[in-house]
Amino acid sequence: MTLSRYREALVRRSQHWSPTTRGLLWTSAAGFIFSMLNALMRLLTQQIDPFQAQFLRYFFGLLVILPLVWRGGFANYLPKRIGDQFTRGLAHTVGLCLWFSALPKIPLADMTAIGFTGPIFIMIGAYLAFREPMRWERWVATALGFGGVLIVVGPKLSATGGWYHLMMLASAPVFAVSFLLTKAMTRYETPGVILVWQSITVSLITLPLALWFWQDLSAWQWLGFLVAGFLGSGGHYCLTRGFAAADISATQSAKFLDLVWSALMGFLLFADIPSQSTIIGGLVISGATIWLARRESTGARRRAAADAEARAKAAADADAESTLQP
Repeated sequence: MTLSRYREALVRRSQHWSPTTRGLLWTSAAGFIFSMLNALMRLLTQQIDPFQAQFLRYFFGLLVILPLVWRGGFANYLPKRIGDQFTRGLAHTVGLCLWFSALPKIPLADMTAIGFTGPIFIMIGAYLAFREPMRWERWVATALGFGGVLIVVGPKLSATGGWYHLMMLASAPVFAVSFLLTKAMTRYETPGVILVWQSITVSLITLPLALWFWQDLSAWQWLGFLVAGFLGSGGHYCLTRGFAAADISATQSAKFLDLVWSALMGFLLFADIPSQSTIIGGLVISGATIWLARRESTGARRRAAADAEARAKAAADADAESTLQP
């Protein structure tokens, strides 16, 4: 089977998936890509200033997607509300400043696990801002996932975590604001527009800090940022597609799989051996994610069947009524 035929078959098959299933798959793909990106950025931020690394990561992300913008036409990537794009870019930049400052100082698994506090802020914000339904399964899965995170990072935060762990923790609610703004913009902007303007706004806002701490780069470092541009753009595209496909609350449990990916990357690249608490917490998190995915998929099929049955009954009643009329 050729690649094009395989893609067409996958598209046809995915049309029968529920919106929640598609959202979970897009979010899971984004998490895997971001785990590779985080590992690469940790290597780079150990060599150059975090603020310069932050700017170059998004600037190269913009360069990577410019050919797609040229092909699709610049007019198709003009935002409907440019002020919202810069508001989201500013919120994301603040979170990035905290995140990049802590990144080279803590292990990848700890960084990812601390970031899992974000879904708590996101779920609360989604309920308050968008009135998204919060079924009990989503609360249970998120509580279990957050419990797994506490198993992983609790000793570090209470004993030897230090300033950088707290700085990483502080970035979580800021990123939650950014993701909620992204969810709001998916109602009137395409994923491509959001992706392009995130790279533009973050690059513009972080440029002054990058110039202040600028240092010369080697050829390998330039290549690393080019790869980071591809990974970052691909990850944000998947994440935006996930937000557009399903309720933001339904997709958050898939982010807990990021701990598995980050632990694997840390072991392969930095020889970080996951502790017993990391393994136990990861199992709790993964179990919660799989359980919610199955519950959401089953519930979606039942609701679709019930809606189809109700429509069929209404049509039958209408036909019977028209037959009885003279």
